[in-house]
Amino acid sequence: MQRGSRRGGIVAAGLASLALVLAACSATPEPAPETTSEAPTTPESSAAPVPGGALVFGVTSDPDTLFPWKATQFQAVAVLQTLYGTLTEFDKDLGVVPGLAESWDVSSDGLTLTLHLRTGVTFADGSTFDSADVVHSLQAIQDPATAAVSAASLGSVTAIEAPDANTVVLTLSAPDAALLANLAVVNMAMLSSDDTEEGLSATPNGTGPFVLKDRTPNQSLTIARNDAYWGEPPVLDTVEFRVIPDESSIVSAMQSGNVQMAVFNDPLVAQTAEAGGLKVEKTPQLSYHVLQLNARQGALTDVNVRLAMQCAIDRQQVLDTAALGEGEVTGPITSPAYKSDPNARPCPTRDLDKAKEYLAKAGHPEGVTIKTIVSQGEYSTSVNEAQNLQAQLAEAGITLDLEVLESGAYVDRWIAADFEAAVALNGGRPDPDGMYVRYFTSTGNLNKVAGYSSDTLDQIFVEGRASSDPAVRTPIYEKIGRELEDNAAWIWLFTSFNYTATGDGVTGFVPMANNSLQYLRTTSLS
Repeated sequence: MQRGSRRGGIVAAGLASLALVLAACSATPEPAPETTSEAPTTPESSAAPVPGGALVFGVTSDPDTLFPWKATQFQAVAVLQTLYGTLTEFDKDLGVVPGLAESWDVSSDGLTLTLHLRTGVTFADGSTFDSADVVHSLQAIQDPATAAVSAASLGSVTAIEAPDANTVVLTLSAPDAALLANLAVVNMAMLSSDDTEEGLSATPNGTGPFVLKDRTPNQSLTIARNDAYWGEPPVLDTVEFRVIPDESSIVSAMQSGNVQMAVFNDPLVAQTAEAGGLKVEKTPQLSYHVLQLNARQGALTDVNVRLAMQCAIDRQQVLDTAALGEGEVTGPITSPAYKSDPNARPCPTRDLDKAKEYLAKAGHPEGVTIKTIVSQGEYSTSVNEAQNLQAQLAEAGITLDLEVLESGAYVDRWIAADFEAAVALNGGRPDPDGMYVRYFTSTGNLNKVAGYSSDTLDQIFVEGRASSDPAVRTPIYEKIGRELEDNAAWIWLFTSFNYTATGDGVTGFVPMANNSLQYLRTTSLS
């Protein structure tokens, strides 16, 4: 059944958060102004695309969830971005632009954010989107019982009010320069107040450019154009995400014409695809490869053991071995405007003697064993990374006991923090607060997974949100990076590339540094 639009006087207590605007990324345009009504930008085209077409997109894994507030797996996030809408969005240069909120105002003291919602927006089931859905969504994301993975992004919110059907007012405890950027991720998707997690896990009901058409678990998932989408409707009739577990097999399927598009993260596969006549575009990513250490388990509770592991690893060797050197060694923050200096850490180069000193100081001169989980299937370099780390650490007397898991089992263990260490590829964000406040603050909803927090970090993160000026924020996030590195909270390894492969006739897609597939809505197939 359709719901009519709600009218007037809707009030809700208990949330909200300010946010100025995404800090400028190096080599990218300034973000959108605080008050704007412009629609998200779309790529330039020399000729109007021909509507229609059924695109087959090759992927190595099936989404492990269709509920956006809990999605952490890369494939799940990618698919859900096409089905759901968010209050703000990123443009192709990762500037913040309007989404379901067509404009906004920030009070002079930075403590009130007023969102002006688009009118005429509907969910996939035909029901009307309005301020009650925003209130419901933000309250539910904040509720610990929901276990939403981005709940910490609303940490500065103290109240949400909906004075009418098209307006939402967020009251904040302190200025929050990251909020508008944080509202743009699909983990902050706006859901209908009539829907439940159980229902949406089977049948998504979003405001995005596509709707779910059908799904065969572990085989394929097909989305179809949403002709009622508030923006320009997609060009394609359908996109089928076809599960082909091996990237090399996807290349073969593309060469035979059975698949028209894919995104690879194995540079060797990308080279094979290009040599085989496919068009391949290389895009640097904000996501980062990392050895996560759970500082609340086993020997890793001792900072000296963690520092020993940090000093025993040559990160460039991991990059060269796992990704053919395609990328760069990184520190904690990959956001371009606030990028960490990878040399600002204990042992910026491998130092086995220092590693052994730290082990002895921890009372483990004979070495330690660290149980480590590894995902197989979600990204191609994981096992090679793990094996190289295992070989390097062994030279310092540190044994990585590797447990290789399929993607779904890995995510379950990861979310439960059921590991001592984890070889991981984590998504980066344009704003560093969005990257790490949920992990490394004591109240962060993923702090259990991170395994580390401190009073110092709690305070520095508050400082980082208080100003929107990159010149003010940059030294603050440098302090956060040093705190994380000096305590070896995790061992950051490298950033790499995505390789977007397209067959003949595929045009209009724009790869993004945040791994988003949002420009499937402008993609055409001739």
